[in-house]
Amino acid sequence: MSLYKRKDSPYWWVKITIPSKPPVQKSTGTVEKLAAQEFHDRLKAQLWRESRLGDRPTHFWEEAVLRFLAETQHKRDHEGDKKRLKWLHPHLEGRVLDNIDRDLIDKIMLEKQKRAPGTINRYLATIRTILRKAANEWDWIDKVPSIRMRVEPKKRVRWITRVEAKNLIGALPKHLQAAAEFSLETGLRQSNVLGLQWNDIDLKKQHAWVHADQAKGKQDIAVPLNQGAYKALQSCLGKHPKYVFTYRGNPLKGIDNATWKRACEKAGIDNFRWHDLRHTWASWHVQAGTSLHTLMELGGWSSYEMVLRYAHLASGQLSNAAANIDQAPVETDRDNAVQVTNQLRCNVIQLPVKRRYSS
Repeated sequence: MSLYKRKDSPYWWVKITIPSKPPVQKSTGTVEKLAAQEFHDRLKAQLWRESRLGDRPTHFWEEAVLRFLAETQHKRDHEGDKKRLKWLHPHLEGRVLDNIDRDLIDKIMLEKQKRAPGTINRYLATIRTILRKAANEWDWIDKVPSIRMRVEPKKRVRWITRVEAKNLIGALPKHLQAAAEFSLETGLRQSNVLGLQWNDIDLKKQHAWVHADQAKGKQDIAVPLNQGAYKALQSCLGKHPKYVFTYRGNPLKGIDNATWKRACEKAGIDNFRWHDLRHTWASWHVQAGTSLHTLMELGGWSSYEMVLRYAHLASGQLSNAAANIDQAPVETDRDNAVQVTNQLRCNVIQLPVKRRYSS
């Protein structure tokens, strides 16, 4: 039977056999039999044209998803892609790629309208990436629909003062203090701090490394150790043969949210995450005069735009630059202006006069 129901799916399914082609078996994506029959007829006609007239094969959303996941297993956010595609599956299952347009995508995203714009954009970016691969790499479709991304509001960078940082360190449990201090002194992300191993550190040269396969930007990060970072590492010596930061003899795997919130409350700090230690480190650097280019290298950012969020904190340097205008040679500028004005007058005087004659 070419149109049938399955126990594991609420939708109608089709099974079509065309000579010289393998059988096609797929969901129609609808629970209405009339619509399912229409889907079956259109698909059968398309398969016949492909077989007899050489038309380009029709490809469906689920085919693209499977190929995309197979080709992107190396991605850092591979699990995130799978999670988003799982949510999108009932909305796009059985859809021909050529028929996925902007109106359909906008309609699907209405179910996410209460979520933050950044969250919605990640779903939209996943759809767009798959459709771009289908058009530009796999030659499955002719064009990619224009996808309207949501406007994401810019968030204020959250950082704390050195006094607040000292209070926070003191409020943390002993096993988290060294890790937090090291984060404040190096600006490394949480995963890089907790995954730090002794063989990635040279205490004599006061240097550490984060290898490309462990870095978010997929590039090696050189980590020079200042006195604060060096002191934090020394407090961890001898506790574990491999990992630097530990708890009860085992590598520290994560930061308990409840423990972190209690420490922040005790220190009188609101709305502060562990990742904000990195923002704090960057903010301190900029305020101390570190250039944004140097900060980008120290922090392992792959884009200059990522460090521009801290530019407004360099007010001291900007004040010095703003004061330069006070040193401008005012008299010389006035003399130049007079000279230019006189030259213009001469040019006007020398212009040929066009006479008018009356008849």
